[in-house]
Amino acid sequence: QVQLVESGGGLVQAGGSLRLSCVASGSIFSINTMGWYRQAPGKQREWVAAITSGGSTNYIDSVKGRFTISRDNAKNTVYLQMNSLKPEDTAVYYCNSFLPRWGWGQGTQVTVSL
Repeated sequence: QVQLVESGGGLVQAGGSLRLSCVASGSIFSINTMGWYRQAPGKQREWVAAITSGGSTNYIDSVKGRFTISRDNAKNTVYLQMNSLKPEDTAVYYCNSFLPRWGWGQGTQVTVSL
């Protein structure tokens, strides 16, 4: 069973930046496409970004040009660099495989104020 631990969230003003990290247990991390997801209050969880084992990336349209997903297979870690944050980015952010098939971690709260 893979366990996921997200960190790096916080409160930031609009236009600011945050870098999220997700550490995954288990040796299968390096062969999996990984994704970041988010869930805003009262909304369903949505996919945000994905990165293949080879480093190819894809993003939801609303974050293109602002967010960057990356990974360090040696550390079983996937990152999400978030720049030019907007209030609508406020959500709890999670990582998982893409498509998600592991149990969800606790997530990390990102709050963007005006």
